[in-house]
Amino acid sequence: MVITKRELVLGGTAATLTAVTIAAWFLNQPKSQAFFRESPKELVDEVWQVVDHQYVDPTFNHVNWQAIRREYLSRSYPTQESAYKAIREMLKKLNDPYTRFMDPEQFKDLQVDTSGELSGIGIQIAPDEKTKQLTVIAPIEGTPAAAAGILAKDIITKINGKSTQGMEINQAVSLIRGQPGTIVNLTILRNGQTKDLAIKRAQIEIRPVRYTYRNSSTGGVGYIRLSEFSANAPEEMQAAIKNLEQKHVNGYILDLRSNPGGLLFASVEIAQMWFNNGTIVSTVDRQGEKDVQKADGHALTSKPLVVLVDGGSASASEILSGALQDNHRAVLVGTKTFGKGLVQSVRSLGDNCGMAVTIAKYLTPDGHDINHKGITPNVVTPLTDAQKQALLSNRQEIGTSADPQYAKALQVLQQQIASKQSSTTGALAK
Repeated sequence: MVITKRELVLGGTAATLTAVTIAAWFLNQPKSQAFFRESPKELVDEVWQVVDHQYVDPTFNHVNWQAIRREYLSRSYPTQESAYKAIREMLKKLNDPYTRFMDPEQFKDLQVDTSGELSGIGIQIAPDEKTKQLTVIAPIEGTPAAAAGILAKDIITKINGKSTQGMEINQAVSLIRGQPGTIVNLTILRNGQTKDLAIKRAQIEIRPVRYTYRNSSTGGVGYIRLSEFSANAPEEMQAAIKNLEQKHVNGYILDLRSNPGGLLFASVEIAQMWFNNGTIVSTVDRQGEKDVQKADGHALTSKPLVVLVDGGSASASEILSGALQDNHRAVLVGTKTFGKGLVQSVRSLGDNCGMAVTIAKYLTPDGHDINHKGITPNVVTPLTDAQKQALLSNRQEIGTSADPQYAKALQVLQQQIASKQSSTTGALAK
């Protein structure tokens, strides 16, 4: 199993509303290599074949996958929609919220989303793997969802008054999406309390990287906030680091809070900007075959680095933060990350459809499987409910001295900078 940039590997999580980020390969297979594309029944079989060849669990959730094929190919499908419904029913037997079928509109949305051009309200959602409740991975910074106060781990119980119990992710996406300027009503459950939100949909242009130069008692500090791992994130990250290096910063704070993930190759490329040698991530498929991604010796800086993470930091964010932590390149500050350690392959199908199928799990450089576990920061710094609410009410204070987690990260970074300056001065004095 070999990961290539051309194949679009998403190291992300779920459906983005906007219109997705999943951990994934996008396999542009020539039509001559496609399985079957002539009828609705052949589309059903094509999906079955993809799962049969690639799904990470060789037991298929302890389901007789051959018997499933016989059952679904014995049916007649008078319309494409009837085939779509059967495919979703078939995939549900895997009990994997990340393996899903996308009709032509949904598949087109995915391709647009990974380019960084989005429309909708700007949240990442997925069914909770245990409770199956429709759960927010994270709101995307600067979107209507973030402005409305939606938080990671919020449970969406109703969409426009319709209960989400038992609702498939694709249906939820379709209900929440809509034309810019229109309203979607969400009922969320948080800490046992429900809240109704009316959110205006918008056209969203996401700039994944924002950065600033800041003065501190130990000299200049570069603050970089990465909101998602889209296709243009590595280029923007490179530009940010180079610009801050030209300004001679003494260290960096990289903010991955509420970053729900994105493209796996983007997380690998960004990791390579921070350290020269060592493993970044390894992926293991159902045969136990391991593919290892390593740093390539082209780091842009070796200056002290602190990374901010929280429960909304998922998948590709966990790949990057896990690589930096295990290679002792950065100190992680914040709270435990989301815990999404699975990789999905996203591929095109007949009838302009697509699907995401879980094909592997990933491990941090030290071999940790973080799925359902998350990554614990080196310096755990939780926020109280009051602190969270204050930042929600004044989002411009995120990443400032009014942000307790940022303040702690700055303190840790200044200690690192001072230690490095002290050791350098000592070496010169010898």
